Amino acid sequence: MIPGLLAQGVAKSLREFIVTGFETDTWPFAGKFEQLVNAHNDGEAFIKGPYVSINLPFAKDTERTDFFGGFKTEHSPFVHQLQSWTHLRSDPTPKSTIVATGTGSGKTECFLYPLLDHCQHNPKPGIKAIVIYPMNALAGDQAKRFAAAIHETPELKGKVRVGLFIGGAEVTDQKLMGADKVITCKRTLRKSPPDILLTNYKMLDYLLMRPKDQELWQHNDPETLKYLVVDELHTFDGAQGSDLAMLIRRLKARLKVKTDNLICAGTSATLGSESSMDELADYASNIFDTHFDRNSIIGESRETHDQFLGMIEYMLLDPAFTPDGLRADHYPSLNEYLIEQARLFFGDEWQLEPESGESRQELGRRLRQHPLLHNVLYLSRQGPVDLNDLLPAIQKQIPVQLKNHASEVLVSLLSLLSHARGVRYPGEPFVTVRLQLWARELRRIVSRVGNDTPQNPVYLQFSDDLKAQTFNKQHGEIYLPTVQCNECHTTAWLTIVEQGESHIEQDLRKIYTRFFSNDKQVCVLLPLQYSEYRPPAKGLVKHLCTHCGHLQTSSGTCHSCQEKEWVTVFEPDLNKSVRRGGIPTFESQRMCPVCQATRSLILFGARAASLSSVAIHQMFANPINDDKKLIAFSDSVQDAAHRAGFFAARTWQNNLRMALAKAVTHYRAESGSDIPLQELFDYLPKFWLENASNKERLTPLNYITQFIPPNMQTYEDYM
Repeated sequence: MIPGLLAQGVAKSLREFIVTGFETDTWPFAGKFEQLVNAHNDGEAFIKGPYVSINLPFAKDTERTDFFGGFKTEHSPFVHQLQSWTHLRSDPTPKSTIVATGTGSGKTECFLYPLLDHCQHNPKPGIKAIVIYPMNALAGDQAKRFAAAIHETPELKGKVRVGLFIGGAEVTDQKLMGADKVITCKRTLRKSPPDILLTNYKMLDYLLMRPKDQELWQHNDPETLKYLVVDELHTFDGAQGSDLAMLIRRLKARLKVKTDNLICAGTSATLGSESSMDELADYASNIFDTHFDRNSIIGESRETHDQFLGMIEYMLLDPAFTPDGLRADHYPSLNEYLIEQARLFFGDEWQLEPESGESRQELGRRLRQHPLLHNVLYLSRQGPVDLNDLLPAIQKQIPVQLKNHASEVLVSLLSLLSHARGVRYPGEPFVTVRLQLWARELRRIVSRVGNDTPQNPVYLQFSDDLKAQTFNKQHGEIYLPTVQCNECHTTAWLTIVEQGESHIEQDLRKIYTRFFSNDKQVCVLLPLQYSEYRPPAKGLVKHLCTHCGHLQTSSGTCHSCQEKEWVTVFEPDLNKSVRRGGIPTFESQRMCPVCQATRSLILFGARAASLSSVAIHQMFANPINDDKKLIAFSDSVQDAAHRAGFFAARTWQNNLRMALAKAVTHYRAESGSDIPLQELFDYLPKFWLENASNKERLTPLNYITQFIPPNMQTYEDYM
């Protein structure tokens, strides 16, 4: 994955989604949607960032792999891993520990190996360790790491058993440990409890109460359970933290475990700043009902800049490099892009081989000697920094022809940093490059009411950004929500005009509430640049005072405030007689006054779910992303359930489109001709099986079904 390029793609796709989905030719709104997402506040009103974090490698002070006497670890430990092992190892005196290190720091290994070591030295039956995860997906992913560690260690293989007990079928095929699988069959786990139990806190609650699960604890005496680990401890706050704390106390009581005999551990990538150590220790003590202090908390240790960087050997970028060479879409493949970016920084004396591990390590060695990396690391040493704030670090070294493309040069450098590899173990990241992109929901969007002039243009604006006194008090400006026809994109202002009144309502809350309740007082005002071009719908041409909001049928001086600034609008009659509960009444029908489409008028906006689905599609469709994984967090279980279905419904068409495009391109390259549409559905699974990576392991049937709904499995259904 090249996060710099991926972030660019996501930001571009989000902006294009708004422009292509909502841009209109209605005066005076034409071009204003593009302005909102691209130009307003330099585009940061909608998208902020990306913010760049560049973290140096974690420090090591030993090359030992035999810390545990009974087996060797795959790699020598980082400093924080070694400290965790020293704390948690059951011999001689273990102590409860919090591991508060960054993402990708190997927090799992911090507790995994001490647990395996304890189980190896205590072969008696019974659950000796419980690991609690906040999400089943995380538990399933971590289970693979337990399985791999055991399978690849001869001293542990066949001797230590791990079980994953979460929701799902009672009986599964996984009744034995595998190379990348732990035991998941619930009947097997009850009959023969594992040494290490992986679960979530709600399931653990059931396991303590349900009669059918009591077999799990059949071999547990007060001394058997030795370790209790909570992964992602920071997620257990508020009511959920209280639930977990009570659950841990019930667990101890149910198994008659003495507090001093149970070693507790927690991990988190977002806890543990130096100023909050005491609060974190108190929090952990309350959750686990055991003692924690500042010495119980292990933070990360990274290499210093002096240790990491080398002597500068390069000074200038390639003076012959052209601006087009900085664009990833200028190249037929990512590898060719990376090769050329390496030439930009190191000239023709050395050429990168993107598929070679040794070449990627050599790239890292050369980057350590480049002044641009020295400068960028210096500016980003305090944490995440806006990409634009890093530009001064590279401006002086950029050739004249690239001066106006400094941000692309910086992305080029970040791409090489992401691709480079360290030398301490195979596949070690050179540095950790992270980019954060923040997209703002397009909600409560309002537009200034008036004529679009160079001196006083009409523009779209976030209502939250407008101060109350600016809106109609200090400057006499009026801002109203915008509605748009989802058929023809006709755009208009939305307001309320009470019966017998001639002034429009400007309170947004009242307007939104009445609009969604189809109130008959809802009023749509379609601006007319020329009154003779009124739409065919039933309604009246009126004149709206942009100073006080008075509506009148005649132009000229406002009858209310005597001002002469007004805009011509068309007010369609949207009300229709309906019966509700047998009582006749009038309701607004949201009918477009231009194309006459029924119930087609919608408030302009894009909420988090829609924007997220666009970003997800871009990330999964982008060939730059070779590690297609996603974790979506939500504030509530109900919201998460909605988002999961929403994302699936919104993205399957795009994923299918991507798969079809790849298959068609591949067929054309093989045969020199286009594939007949009738044959595409037969060719698609065959193409995928031949070209998918091992970790995808898809059969023709489940490949098709992951993209196509069950009622569209054939060519005829698709057509």
